Amino acid sequence: MARRLTSLEVQRTERLTPHMIRVVAGGDELLGFPDTPYTDRYVKLIFPRPGVDYPEPFDMDAIRRDLPREQWPMTRTYTVRDFDPTARELTIDFVHHGDSGLAGPWAAAARPGDRLRLLGPGGAYAPRPDAGWHLLVGDEAALPAIGAALERIPAGVPALVVIEVADAAEHQELPSPGDARISWVHRDDTSPGPLLDTVRALEFPAGQLHAFVHGEAGAVKLLRRHLIDERGVPREWLSVSGYWRRGRDEDGFRADKAAERQAEEQAAATA
Repeated sequence: MARRLTSLEVQRTERLTPHMIRVVAGGDELLGFPDTPYTDRYVKLIFPRPGVDYPEPFDMDAIRRDLPREQWPMTRTYTVRDFDPTARELTIDFVHHGDSGLAGPWAAAARPGDRLRLLGPGGAYAPRPDAGWHLLVGDEAALPAIGAALERIPAGVPALVVIEVADAAEHQELPSPGDARISWVHRDDTSPGPLLDTVRALEFPAGQLHAFVHGEAGAVKLLRRHLIDERGVPREWLSVSGYWRRGRDEDGFRADKAAERQAEEQAAATA
């Protein structure tokens, strides 16, 4: 089944912190946009390649059928920070590090009326209402999903939150009905361990936790091992995934993951 293509227009932008830009896009096509239950709801943003003429109406199936791969639009995966079906507005927060990258510079230059096309949504996680408490861990890439999840923590339920950012200027207000205790960790580029060290030092409350751990793949791998092997958290109570890998853009990261999956499948076939 083809993934849903939604075409929107930028309504407004806001710089939340020195390196985080909020883009609010809207349009009538949001009338049929699926309002899924997931707080890690994600979409794939479509960025046309300069100098390539694409069919109108924009049709990804036709593009992939009729154009060589090097002319296909580029895509980047982003979490939907908020979706308001009544106002027909969808909010996405972008990390911006100057001129590097693709989506961040686009967001910095975005103006009302600019076109934003996307595929989706997808998603798999939302805070379980039967959990005794919640653990939310990640970096800037996971911050929008963490913020959306915090808004869904039931009133009074404990939530321990650890977020890695560059410095104090990147802190945000993250409201929650739950009893949220947020620890901001400032990045140490010489080590992947600040998140792990902080989580290791936490005193976990009593009761069954539901954990959301997303961000840089190397740090996430260490955290997953800690939660399973050292804390004894059952895998079914974990949502753990690498959103990106240090030194790789999203295209490279996807290629890495595809190669890893292929190697795992070959190993399983020969076991």
